[in-house]
Amino acid sequence: AAARAEKDFRGIVLFNQGDNFCVGANLFLVAAAAAQKQWAQIDSLVKSYQAATQRLKYALVPVVAAPYGMTLGGGLELCMGSDAVQAACETYAGLVEVGVGLIPGGAGTLNMLWRSLSSVPEGVAYDSYAFVTQVFKNIAMAKVATSAQEAKELGFFRHSDGVSFDRARHLYEAKQRVIGMANSGYHAPIPRAFKLPGESGIATLSMMVDTLVAGGFASPHDALIARKLANVLCGGAAGGSGLVSEQQVLDLEREAFVSLCGEPKSQERMQHMLMKNKPLRN
Repeated sequence: AAARAEKDFRGIVLFNQGDNFCVGANLFLVAAAAAQKQWAQIDSLVKSYQAATQRLKYALVPVVAAPYGMTLGGGLELCMGSDAVQAACETYAGLVEVGVGLIPGGAGTLNMLWRSLSSVPEGVAYDSYAFVTQVFKNIAMAKVATSAQEAKELGFFRHSDGVSFDRARHLYEAKQRVIGMANSGYHAPIPRAFKLPGESGIATLSMMVDTLVAGGFASPHDALIARKLANVLCGGAAGGSGLVSEQQVLDLEREAFVSLCGEPKSQERMQHMLMKNKPLRN
């Protein structure tokens, strides 16, 4: 779609005509592959989805997402790969993968970091731990915004993103936004490298998780998922020694996602969600 748009169109609008924008990636496909221990297939699936969201992000034409209703997991990751969002007022957005025993696997961790750190100018010294901690909490607690405005406050959408109060005008307003961007000399963003906390950040976040487990607020498996998430967001153990590239974050994200698919308790969570349509606390 991006390649065709770059050739024949001025921009891309991501929209849907169902009851919801997107409730997430194909969990059945992931659960089935995990049950059959098809790790290479899962790795390929994750890599493909990461590539898709990154392709949208760096397309030569502007991309505007127009979410509404349930915009969860992979659906929100699509929005994060867009240059701008024109959301319906009633948009329920969140990265809820922890509820099925996983972490975001479509560049969600990367683009949450990107959004959080986007206000920091290049070359300015800063402590990344506070930024990373907020992203960590939003994902680890599977927070879901109950409106487009709350999605901005949680960092899922940018403060500059638009909100449509009239559903009849929603698609029109998204189209006008992408046309305006195209007409005003759009340029694709430049890939960034991040200063991340590394090993010290991982240790601090792990202590926070241990406290929650000791207090009975999280299960040991919640803690396992949270530690893997912390490793990704902190840029791995070596993250604190230098700038971390986008590809390094994506590789860490994919590695964590695939390894969690191999955890029996994560597989139980996936199966429970597919069968009961509600999360399992194990």
